[in-house]
Amino acid sequence: MSLRVATYNIHQGMGRDGIKNPRRIADVLGEINADIVALQEVTSHPEISDDMLAHIAASTEMKLVEGFTLTVAESRYGNALLSSLPISVVNRVDISVKGREPRGVIEVALNHNCQDVVLWATHLGLSIPERHQQIDKLLKIINVVDADMSILLGDLNLWWPSRKLQRRFTKVHSPATFPAIRPFLKLDRILVRPANKITKIRTHSTKLSRVASDHLPLVADIAL
Repeated sequence: MSLRVATYNIHQGMGRDGIKNPRRIADVLGEINADIVALQEVTSHPEISDDMLAHIAASTEMKLVEGFTLTVAESRYGNALLSSLPISVVNRVDISVKGREPRGVIEVALNHNCQDVVLWATHLGLSIPERHQQIDKLLKIINVVDADMSILLGDLNLWWPSRKLQRRFTKVHSPATFPAIRPFLKLDRILVRPANKITKIRTHSTKLSRVASDHLPLVADIAL
C-alpha cells in the first residue's frame, strides 16, 4: 500500500506562454494522479461561473480544502489542498510575519491503511529572516503531533535545506522544480517522517507541465 502526494505552485494558472489557463493545471494533476495535492498561488473568484479553483476541484473530483491568506474585494489568494482520501481534521494556522505578505498553513489529519497521517501544506516567504520565523512557528505545530506519519510539503522557497527542518524530518534528496523549463532551484519540498518511507521523489516534467506554470510539480510515493 502506498500514498502519492504532490505539491504544485500553479502561479495563479499563468503559464510560461503568458496565458492563464486553469484547465492545463487540472490536466497536469490528472497526469500525476496523486492522492493528496498541495497547491500554492491559487486564486479564486467565487462569484464567477468559471472560477479557477472550483474548476480544478471539479475536474479532479477531489475534496477541496481552502487556505486563503489574502482577500481583496471578491478575489481570494493563497493555498489549497486537494484530497481523494477522507479527511478527519482540518486546521488553518497563521504563520505570517509582521510587515510581510500573509502566509498560512493547512493542517489535515486522516487515517489511511490503518495509519494516522498528519500533513501540513504551506508556502513560505521570500526573505531569509521571514522564513526562519515561519519555520519556528511551523515546528511549534509539528513537534506536538504524534502520528504514524508526518508530511510537510509546499513551496518552501528554500535554496538549501533547513537544518531545523532536517532535525525533525531528516535530509532527503529533493530535485529542482524552478523554473519549469530548465529547473535548477529546489524551492518546492516534500518532507516525510519516517523519511525511509519515501520510495520515490521526482519532478513531474512533461510537455504540458513545463508550460502550465513557472514551477514543476513535485511528487513523492510513500510506503504505508
